[in-house]
Amino acid sequence: MAKNKDNNEVVGISEIMETFGIYQKMQYFYCCLSVLFVTMITINYVFVAGEINYRCQVPECDGSNPVYSATWWPNATLDRCYKPILNHTVTSGSCTNNSFTSHVEKCSSWVYESNDTIVAELDLACQPWKAGLVGTVHNIGMLIAMLLGGWLCDRFGRKPTTVICAVGSVIGILKIFASSYYPFIALELLEAAISGGIYTSAMVLMIEITGTKARVLPGVLFAYSNYLGEAVYACIAMLMPYWQHLVMIICLPNVLFLSFIYIVRESPRWQIINGRIDEAKETLLIIAKTNKVNVNKDILASTNEDTLKEAFNIETNEKKEGFSDIIKSREIMKRVSVSVVVKFGTGFIYYGLVMNSVGLPGDKYWNFFMSAAASFPGELIAMYLMNKIGRKKPLIYGYLTCGILNILCAVTPDSNTWLKIVIFLLGKMVMSACFTGMVTYSMELFPTSVRGSLCGFITFAACLGSVLAPLTPMLAITFAPLPFIIFGCSATVAGLLIILTPETKDQPLLDTLEQINASSSKNRRECTANDNPAYIDDDSSNKF
Repeated sequence: MAKNKDNNEVVGISEIMETFGIYQKMQYFYCCLSVLFVTMITINYVFVAGEINYRCQVPECDGSNPVYSATWWPNATLDRCYKPILNHTVTSGSCTNNSFTSHVEKCSSWVYESNDTIVAELDLACQPWKAGLVGTVHNIGMLIAMLLGGWLCDRFGRKPTTVICAVGSVIGILKIFASSYYPFIALELLEAAISGGIYTSAMVLMIEITGTKARVLPGVLFAYSNYLGEAVYACIAMLMPYWQHLVMIICLPNVLFLSFIYIVRESPRWQIINGRIDEAKETLLIIAKTNKVNVNKDILASTNEDTLKEAFNIETNEKKEGFSDIIKSREIMKRVSVSVVVKFGTGFIYYGLVMNSVGLPGDKYWNFFMSAAASFPGELIAMYLMNKIGRKKPLIYGYLTCGILNILCAVTPDSNTWLKIVIFLLGKMVMSACFTGMVTYSMELFPTSVRGSLCGFITFAACLGSVLAPLTPMLAITFAPLPFIIFGCSATVAGLLIILTPETKDQPLLDTLEQINASSSKNRRECTANDNPAYIDDDSSNKF
């Protein structure tokens, strides 16, 4: 290659994106920061709509300033939805533990231990389904966000979708003004529907600015952003347990993401695919300059669309590919089907374990933090194995291991508290590694032309799993080990299904469905030739 006067090697246009440098680090930071804050909003209901202690109010005994821990409350164990009936001989304000009969009646008002959650603020005592519905409604909003965000990502670009979702999450601040339950629920749905799309747009953007050799890294960093968001949220909740303060702290800073309009750049691959060649050239020059890559600016400026597509292995495709083309492709439908089932199981297991972490013995904030912290080692394991071995084998064995650990957790008696907790945390760690691995792997399975839409669709499946996850504690009422048995079976099925998909390590990102189909046909021919000694292709037969 030619050298410039400073003896810096002049690289080809195709090498610009293969060079990892400051540009990628800064763009990763911006994307991960926005994901961190949105993650806190995504799981806000864990503490905002969390359970608190309450009891029935007894007006004759409570007076004008009732407190939860009343010294006069009867010693008998009572259902907190029913109040004890006073003896008629008791005068107001002179109640004792012996002032009540053995009869009870249904409550009409309650005294709460604190007002830290909406259970007290919106008076949701004895209506646990309403508190639980907050998380379900939020996850339904995430379902909407995944589909809408994926479409916006492919139609208008990765950058504008990221900006809209990050800044739009500020709308959650309106929840503190909700004076009743149903307006609060409506705002929870709207908040999730707007902010959730960032999980698709930010991840696609990070993947597409990364070279072939480092594509696992953005998946790991993306997952770390999720886990760090969970851990930071637990710490904030410890210090600021009052739900309105909590909502303000996690929502208000997101208005600063308006700065992304100026500091986040669009994916050059998306720009090239969509014919925005001048914008793509400008982005490539910025990348080269930021990473101190010496590229011939004159050659880049004069490069036409076809040459630029060829440089980045983007096949010219005049026809816009959409869902009708996806359905016609047998290979892509196989990949979509496997990814949907696996991502559904991943979301179901991961968020099911998150929900169950709060029920572990001890302080709920510390348990939640410990569960989030257990995810971090899994990412390092995932990054090492996926870079060293590949994508498929670590994921297959990871899901199978997670399945075994969940089954072990199910059969471990509660009397072995620490053993059960250790197995639980190991299962959470392995599932986190699989969660990260599937983020990267699913991105590599689909072509650029429909990557945003398909990744949004399979993330929709993951969100559907997360919608069902809050229901798993109810299964434990019927049979205590049942949730973990279901988690174990789901993980096992996911691991077995991944066998059907191809290895993508060190492979270039494909850009069209036609390339996917051609690659699949080539692999089948190679497998047939290798596995069947009687196989002779046309070219070789002509030599004899």
